[in-house]
Amino acid sequence: MATCFRLRSCLAAHLPPAPLSRRLRRRAPIRGYAGGPAGLSSALLRTDSFVGGRWLSAPATFPVHDPASGAELGLVADCGVAEARAAVRAAYEAFCSWRGVSAKERSSLLRKWYDLMIQNKDDLAKIITAESGKPLKEAQGEILYSANFLEWFSEEARRIYGDIIYTPAKDRRALVLKQPLGVAAVITPWNFPSAMITRKVGAALAAGCSVVVKPAEDTPFSALALAELADQAGIPPGVYNVIPCSRKKAKEVGEALCTDPLVSKISFTGSTATGKVLLHHAANSVKRVSMELGGHAPFIVFDSANVDQAVAGAMASKFRNSGQTCVCSNRFLVQRGIHDSFVKKFAEAIKTNLRVGNGFEERTTQGPLINEKAVEKVEKHVSDAVSKGATVVTGGKRHQVGKNFFEPTLLSNITQNMLCSQEETFGPLAPVIKFDTEEEAVAIANATDVGLAGYFYSQDPAQIWRVAERLEVGMVGVNEGLISSVECPFGGVKQSGLGREGSKYGIDEYLELKYVCFGGL
Repeated sequence: MATCFRLRSCLAAHLPPAPLSRRLRRRAPIRGYAGGPAGLSSALLRTDSFVGGRWLSAPATFPVHDPASGAELGLVADCGVAEARAAVRAAYEAFCSWRGVSAKERSSLLRKWYDLMIQNKDDLAKIITAESGKPLKEAQGEILYSANFLEWFSEEARRIYGDIIYTPAKDRRALVLKQPLGVAAVITPWNFPSAMITRKVGAALAAGCSVVVKPAEDTPFSALALAELADQAGIPPGVYNVIPCSRKKAKEVGEALCTDPLVSKISFTGSTATGKVLLHHAANSVKRVSMELGGHAPFIVFDSANVDQAVAGAMASKFRNSGQTCVCSNRFLVQRGIHDSFVKKFAEAIKTNLRVGNGFEERTTQGPLINEKAVEKVEKHVSDAVSKGATVVTGGKRHQVGKNFFEPTLLSNITQNMLCSQEETFGPLAPVIKFDTEEEAVAIANATDVGLAGYFYSQDPAQIWRVAERLEVGMVGVNEGLISSVECPFGGVKQSGLGREGSKYGIDEYLELKYVCFGGL
């Protein structure tokens, strides 16, 4: 009965369809956060939720802090279950019209959104640095990466193809249609507060879905700034909604989104533990789910590798965003013949090239960790390793800049019984394990229940093929430490998630196949 009601609602929304000019009309501008920190755009620094094309306050607010200084950036609407359900309803009503907008029109609107991101790239980057601590140059890179997902999926919107199948019966034809799933609930992390949204939302909107975004409580401003630009681009009311909430309410809001019968799709990036909880909630109504969860990436250096190239790749893979990315190398496996040379050069590169400081300072390459809990985890991994025989080559303690800063750290003499060999650190810690044979390295790399990314350096073509195929991960970097690209599928195996994002495959996560048998021909 619920399905019939939903179908009737959609049909009603199409009888008659609203003129495009009316559906895409601009809303009146809403005041930004007047008390915003110096240097941040008041026009983009929003504090209310964005639902149904309107900026809405909530009964309560929660503070957002700069992790570098601890300063309060602003008070943001603290949405609860009621606001989440209202956002879903707004998204569902919008979906009933949005699904009927032509692919060309959807493409054009996504392109306008992309153009506005590029026009405002500097202001958007400053917001990322302020709320996440990420060095400004990295934040600027994230904005370009983020915008490129909107550009990519604006193009993919026009490439949603079906099939015609010739059946054994001469008077029949079989058609396969691809249709949008419906409302997608998008739950995103703090470490890439802009790109993790557009990678999901770009695909969803291109497919004809509407979305409700619940951003991380540490970094809601980026999601709200994207809402302001989506509004300026003419994205219809209710197609893109944002409901920020505090850490205290995150669990109940997540459950509300995963159990709401009007939600057809859940897309989540975050920890494996949280992903399992959301999967449990989504299972009761058998929702389509995409999960990009935790990693424990191995970085293998074989004797045949170019050591200088391997060190450069290790620096890029490990210390981007102070080690706070899901594809950061977490375990460095180095073959005995090249081990000492690699460790020496790696330590020199860390000391020479990395500078810890506030993300707004020009020379900074390593900003703060997101909060003190993250710092405590790195400390725990270092102290555990040292207590079991590891050697601190460089770093190893909190940085004097502030409580959320930690020195880029290199450890040697690592064994598999240490926490840093068993858990994802998510911080600026590089532990090095010495190995003897290829079989040993692959066995160590695969001895985990997650498999997002893996890296290795070798100049042996046969070995490259063997190891690339044997690593139990969703993405492999061969002689390369940076692998993310909008054109390529992002995702993992084992408990690192379900589905793929980006690339030509990303849009399929928001489409369902319908078989139509056409008889009497």
